[in-house]
Amino acid sequence: MSDERAPAPRVVHDLRPLLTDSATVPAGVVWRLTEPGRQLDANVLHLGADQVVGTHTEPDLDVLVVVVSGTGTLEGAEAPLALAAGTTVWLPRGSTRRLRAGGAGLGYLTVHRRRPGMQIKPGPPG
Repeated sequence: MSDERAPAPRVVHDLRPLLTDSATVPAGVVWRLTEPGRQLDANVLHLGADQVVGTHTEPDLDVLVVVVSGTGTLEGAEAPLALAAGTTVWLPRGSTRRLRAGGAGLGYLTVHRRRPGMQIKPGPPG
């Protein structure tokens, strides 16, 4: 008989502080999913007023972004997208994007497939 327990649903984070008074939440990563054995990575981030996440491209993973507080703009290859609480955006792998928070800041959840751990691979034959 195994001592391991079957996985069970559980609450892992409370978004209420970010939803009710984001001014009291420091900028940066507010929460990160760290459960062992997970297949997803998820983060809650908060950008201060007018803060920017610079232009970058995610070559390997699709990312889902759910805005939970504030406003902002997502810039990419197409026209800028207005972001507000409740907006859900799919960022396909290979897409280039830049994120700018509005005057009251921006809180958002990101979810994507978990990145594999770093691996040491053999070099080219030589």
